[in-house]
Amino acid sequence: MKLILRYTFFLLPLLTFAQLKSPSEFLGYELGTQFTRHHQVVEYYNYLAQAEPERMNLVEYGKTNERRPLLLATISTKANMANLENIRLEHLKSTKGEGTPTKGIVWLSYNVHGNESVSTEASMQTIYDLLTTKSSYLEDIVVLIDPCINPDGRDRYVNFYNQFKNSPNQVDPFSKEHHEGWLSGRSNHYMFDLNRDWAWLTQVESQQRLKQFNKWLPHVHVDFHEQGVDNPYYFAPAAEPFHEVVTDFQREFQVTIGKNHAKYFDENGWFYFTKEVFDLLYPSYGDTYPTYNGGIGMTYEQGGGGRAGLGIITSIGDTLTLKDRIAHHYTTGLSTVEVASKNVARLNEEFKKFYQKKEYKYKSYVLNGNPDKLEALGKLLDQHEIEYKTGEDNTIKGYNYTTAKLGTLKSSEKSMVVSTDQAKSTLVKVLFEPMAKLSDSVTYDITAWSLPYAYGLDAIASENSVGTISKTTATPSFEVPKEDSYAYLADWNSMKDARFLAALLRNKVRVRYAHKPFTLDGISHERGTLIITKSDNKNLKDFNKILSNVAMENTKKLISTKTGFVENGKDFGSSYVDVIQSLKIAILSGEPTSTFRFGEIWNFFEQQLNYPVSIFDEDYFNRVELEKYDILILPDGSDYKSFLTDNIKEKIKDWVKRGGKLIAMGSAIDGLSTDKAFSIKERETEKDSTIHLESFEISEREQMKSAITGAIFKANVDNTNPLAYGYGDTYFTLKIGDRAYNYLENGSAVYLDEGANEPVSGFAGSEAKKKISETLIFGTESMGRGQVIYMIDNPLFRGFWENGKLFFANALFMVN
Repeated sequence: MKLILRYTFFLLPLLTFAQLKSPSEFLGYELGTQFTRHHQVVEYYNYLAQAEPERMNLVEYGKTNERRPLLLATISTKANMANLENIRLEHLKSTKGEGTPTKGIVWLSYNVHGNESVSTEASMQTIYDLLTTKSSYLEDIVVLIDPCINPDGRDRYVNFYNQFKNSPNQVDPFSKEHHEGWLSGRSNHYMFDLNRDWAWLTQVESQQRLKQFNKWLPHVHVDFHEQGVDNPYYFAPAAEPFHEVVTDFQREFQVTIGKNHAKYFDENGWFYFTKEVFDLLYPSYGDTYPTYNGGIGMTYEQGGGGRAGLGIITSIGDTLTLKDRIAHHYTTGLSTVEVASKNVARLNEEFKKFYQKKEYKYKSYVLNGNPDKLEALGKLLDQHEIEYKTGEDNTIKGYNYTTAKLGTLKSSEKSMVVSTDQAKSTLVKVLFEPMAKLSDSVTYDITAWSLPYAYGLDAIASENSVGTISKTTATPSFEVPKEDSYAYLADWNSMKDARFLAALLRNKVRVRYAHKPFTLDGISHERGTLIITKSDNKNLKDFNKILSNVAMENTKKLISTKTGFVENGKDFGSSYVDVIQSLKIAILSGEPTSTFRFGEIWNFFEQQLNYPVSIFDEDYFNRVELEKYDILILPDGSDYKSFLTDNIKEKIKDWVKRGGKLIAMGSAIDGLSTDKAFSIKERETEKDSTIHLESFEISEREQMKSAITGAIFKANVDNTNPLAYGYGDTYFTLKIGDRAYNYLENGSAVYLDEGANEPVSGFAGSEAKKKISETLIFGTESMGRGQVIYMIDNPLFRGFWENGKLFFANALFMVN
């Protein structure tokens, strides 16, 4: 009997399983004729769990930003469920080379992109059939099902579609129901792509899900997606490049699963493709992250997405329906469990083999630097259950990340040491290696992400095992503000410092900061040092208590002083010591901006800095009274030249000249650069007018010469510029493209020098490297009484480039 015949899964007779309602029976409509809201999905899963308590366990493992529940269903046979904890623990023993597991673990993840909405619908039919007609697959398999990773995005899409759907639905692709607005359902509440957050864990959904994932470390993990309406179905095996750590077995088993899918698709006459587009390199996907943890991680892509609705006419005149899409995901889901059920012994054998000690080139990664940044990295490693220790007094030889060549680093008890001699050794290698090996330059995502660069730490990758001592957690020391103190000083060189400042401002504490280095009481203080004086806060009730509480909440050490008379530098009353004002900040949203780039800024303010922000939509920007705001942020996007009309630009320029601060990012700068009032100008490069004949087949690879696919470059920093306070003289910037602007005469805070156009990690094409030589990264210029700040590269990219975030905080608080 075939696994599936077209649409027959909706009509299966319920003779044997009459006591259990199908999704269609429970919901009151035939599955595929409507989109199911999240609360209805939750109700159906709760119903199944109550109806089958001996074969199903349902947990709410967290909530989204919009308070929707996140669910994980676990199903198997009655006997397996009664022994579930022992099965889990025996499986995890394999990571230590122990145990004799006899069951397979399959995890099916649905709807990580909210408007790829077929996934959740398919999950309901899949779990129903696994509990009924396909229950034989569960004899030696435990199946975990996350029916909706992104409930906020999914409900956003479903509500949009229900609001604009014709009755009956309209298959005309030009009809409104097939065109979401700017705020699409793809992303989560903060407009983050959760399928690119597995490794970085910037979002609450990812953080809560990973706790469950680490409890199981499945043999097989499938991430269900959708792609363009006209695309046939994609399933494994994946495309090149594969990361070099992907094992022969992981490759082989992808082929095994793919062939089983193909058998069913061939029987039904469905089109599909494999080994194209979707590679296994970038570590933060729902296929790569499980792969780097020993599983068979796979992406399945159905044609459709947010444009497809309940039905749509494709470019070749066929009608693609939601029922079609459910059938395809349902088929691959059951086929995956079927293949796993037939290969349990091999899956367990190879999983245990994956966790055997590996002889990677680099055995230890040693990191020095700002304690706050080391602490932030430590928190990320803890979430991944990656072990790390502190170093011993020693000189470590190896690959130096700063110089990109062999060198040395002094290790001490303040150093962090991450060894590959641990269970998560493969994940350590992938996240820390200086340069990922590329078997193909045509990739689906960025090609560089190394954590020492992302966190701004000095690091050595050593080919030897480095001596360590046990990890210790120092108890932060706090000084309760004294009545006889003149002022309290706090350093400024990390996001922890920025959060401390934001908390002070929220509590109405007046804060000053130094534009020049100074020495006081024999202690040296750098530019940006925060100065909190009693005199400034004499009218603030309970000032000492507020300051003490904020310092303790932010684990921030304060240095007290009884004088404002410095030994070297500028006194506290100097014009070189400015007051940090409480700021009213606004972000532009809407069509000119990218939802992702807007979301990164929104998330930065609300979840990382904890500072209030207003959001303007481009629809009514003309009516906004800008003089009520101190800062306006223009996120990167695509359509700024049409948004920034002469009238809009005049409005913004007048506001800046009167004292406003404009932060322009990415393509927003394109819209300003043609106006003579702004000094920023695009770098002109000599173009080759020669026509080069080439075959059609190689044109894509020729285009890669002009591409930068997420590569890291070493930039120079002018840390006398307020935009760069708290930094050293170098910064490793993550470039996502070849956008290039000339230096600013007096305001080039971060820039690529001549000859600094070779990436230290990642891929950059030859033409792109020429274009970005001697170009600006971050800069400032004065305009009247105000400031314009340019950010060509994105310091907040996906929320994980930790070392860029202080630049953004500087743009808010230090540039004056």
